Amino acid sequence: MPGPGGGLGPRGFLTDEEKQNKPKVTGKLLKRILSYLKPYWFQFLLVFITILIAALVGLLPSILTGKIVDNALVGKDLALLIKLLLMAFGALAASQIIGVIESYINAWIAQKIIYDMKNQMYKHLQSMPQSFFTTEKQGDIVTRMNTDISGVSSVISGTLARIVSNTATVVTTLVALFTMSWKLAIVGIVVIPFLIIPTRSVGKTRFKLLKESQEKNDEMNQVINETLSVSGAMLVKLFNREEREYANFVRVNDDVTKISLKEQRSGKWFMVALGMFTQLAPLLIYFAGGLFIIRAWDPALTVGTITATVALVNRLYRPVEALLNVGVDFTRSLALFTRIFDYLDRENTIVSPENGQKPAVKNQPVVYDHVRFRYLEEKPLLEDVSFTVPGGKMYAIVGPSGSGKSTIVNLLPRLYDVNGGGISIAGVDVRDFDLDYLRQHIGVVTQETYLFNGTIRENLQYANENATQEDIENACRIANIHDFIAAQPEGYDSPVGNRGLKLSGGEKQRMSIARMILKDPDILILDEATSALDSISENAIQDALERVMAGRTSIVIAHRLSTILKADRILVVANGSIQEQGTHEELLALNGIYRELYETQFRKAIEYEKEKEEETREK
Repeated sequence: MPGPGGGLGPRGFLTDEEKQNKPKVTGKLLKRILSYLKPYWFQFLLVFITILIAALVGLLPSILTGKIVDNALVGKDLALLIKLLLMAFGALAASQIIGVIESYINAWIAQKIIYDMKNQMYKHLQSMPQSFFTTEKQGDIVTRMNTDISGVSSVISGTLARIVSNTATVVTTLVALFTMSWKLAIVGIVVIPFLIIPTRSVGKTRFKLLKESQEKNDEMNQVINETLSVSGAMLVKLFNREEREYANFVRVNDDVTKISLKEQRSGKWFMVALGMFTQLAPLLIYFAGGLFIIRAWDPALTVGTITATVALVNRLYRPVEALLNVGVDFTRSLALFTRIFDYLDRENTIVSPENGQKPAVKNQPVVYDHVRFRYLEEKPLLEDVSFTVPGGKMYAIVGPSGSGKSTIVNLLPRLYDVNGGGISIAGVDVRDFDLDYLRQHIGVVTQETYLFNGTIRENLQYANENATQEDIENACRIANIHDFIAAQPEGYDSPVGNRGLKLSGGEKQRMSIARMILKDPDILILDEATSALDSISENAIQDALERVMAGRTSIVIAHRLSTILKADRILVVANGSIQEQGTHEELLALNGIYRELYETQFRKAIEYEKEKEEETREK
């Protein structure tokens, strides 16, 4: 008789962290989980039916064993023996085939639910405000999308199926046992707790030791990583700490070895005794059955019934022990769904209003009216920002690092929403715009250019899927990158690599400008659009950008004086508001913040660029 399995590892027990974060079971939570299962109720019904049939068919080999003993062997009937053996084999084969069918349906249901949940999660995350992606760790987002939702498969095809299957096995087996002989059934059932309870006790002890062993191994790995890395090894040598670190390693290694031996020894003698007791269980059934037959206490009892009882009792141990772990499996399953629902319940604060407005925005003024904004409640960033960009004009925003320049322009396409005041285009608050329409008419070139892992053409057409080859080439010529692309072996079908790593910073930025040109927006936002370009490249596309901005309302953030000087008006941001505004000459005359920026940043940049130009000419 096989020994009881499971319960000797983490599957049978909750970790301290799992206990601490144990989700609260509510009717609302269970109803929400069941809502994902509801569309596939018919398939679930098929699974339950196949599990029940498998449990019933699984009884036949044990029951037929009794018939073989009583009728075929005792009766010396070879034909009946062969017939019963074939029936037992057929039952085994049928049970396996039914199991395969059940497994297939289960897997199909699980994958369909995962498909539905991933679509729902991706759609929800797409609509989340930009603040969500700046505060949440990217690894957490990927984990929720992939690991957590994929884990639902093990809940449906594993936990749920195991509960139903084990319950069906236990119920059908108990019915068969009591139907054959209630007296022997009681003897067999009484033995089960004496096998399972000690096993769980030893399993809990081993679980604790495994946890301690893992902690010690983590400590050893930390010592190895710190002292045998390039920098760590150099530090050890420079401070003559070889002997000290070696002694520390020997100590940790000794702890790891001792606890590993302790964990391996744990329960060994118990398992020997348990194995003997496991084999003792059928002997007790044989003893009780033999006593009933010899003393004639149960005339209907036969040797075959005793044999079948032993075989059926063997079917009970693993399912009963697995059902004892239902609480652990159930808690982990709920925790998984709770983590998923945590993301799905995050409120999307930036939504398109019902019947959002779609006014004409070309050459219309952009107005910031006493705008206030903060990323954190206790730390305001913008307190009172007010200015107006007339339609078709180009305004430049300058200011110290961290003053909120990028935040100001990010509020326009509603990547974030203002906390106070308002922003309007053509006299309409941007929060009243249809969100897709608003963003469709605003083009942004960010300081950090992002490219997808695809071809140059695919990245450019991301702005305009209907752009022709001629449109693409014209945009790239304006951005001064067509010649570079044409020189590539695969031209516009050349891969850019992950995040555009196959391109230089300047090439990526010019790609971003070309992409914006293909979008052909009415309002332009250039956030350090030429920061990654050398002076030659910048000059080459500066005229192009001016042509692109002509007739368009533009807001430019720049540290380069050459860009700022082309602006119709310069806005100086500091201390959460517009401190100064005017032309270059007007701002210099104020001897304020702009003058200080000019002296510390712009003049040095001009001198540096002149030196580079002179070096280039000399070469």
